[in-house]
Amino acid sequence: MLGTVTTGQSDRSRERRRVVRVVLALGGAAAVLALAVVVVPLLRPPGPRPLFQLPVPCGEIWRLGTYPGHDDYDVDLFPTEGAAWGRPVLASHAGTVTVAGINGSLGGRTPDNPKGPRGRGGGYWVKIDHGGRWETQYLHLLEPPLVRAGQRVAQGEQLGRVGSTGNSGAPHLHYEQHRGREKVETWFDGVPSGITDDDTEYSVTLTSGNCAAGRP
Repeated sequence: MLGTVTTGQSDRSRERRRVVRVVLALGGAAAVLALAVVVVPLLRPPGPRPLFQLPVPCGEIWRLGTYPGHDDYDVDLFPTEGAAWGRPVLASHAGTVTVAGINGSLGGRTPDNPKGPRGRGGGYWVKIDHGGRWETQYLHLLEPPLVRAGQRVAQGEQLGRVGSTGNSGAPHLHYEQHRGREKVETWFDGVPSGITDDDTEYSVTLTSGNCAAGRP
């Protein structure tokens, strides 16, 4: 008999369509859940500011500065005594390392060749998530960071050493604090640094309170 479809074939076709609908529904639900996991934390307001300390050893005195073209809130740190090359760079607060690698290109400036070619970007660098949507960044490190992404670090734990990798004219530590998606004025030991914009050259001298007693 022409045009006849058996009951078995019809049932199988309906079953396939049902399976396809279920798979599509599950896929859509998974996509919505994944999007929520990413987006919802970004919509939450930042938490209270952590008690950040200078990212250098306890009791050391460093000059913090900026200059026209440096970008608002960016801070460059130079020691007031001794050479900058190789000085320890410490976590300014406890957190989880999210990036530990190379930003841009390294260039060729080293202690043995301080006038070597510049690189691009931040060179060897580290980013730390401190929770509450607060983050710090440490750039121009001398060599590969001493920490890795995903590692939990304590306040005062060494991240690397001061160098001049990336787009750097002299050995120093470039440091930033971020709240949510915004770069903000750096605070140390509960006090604002005063470095807010790069309209003029500005510097301030501070003593590090990044001491063992302050670690969580």
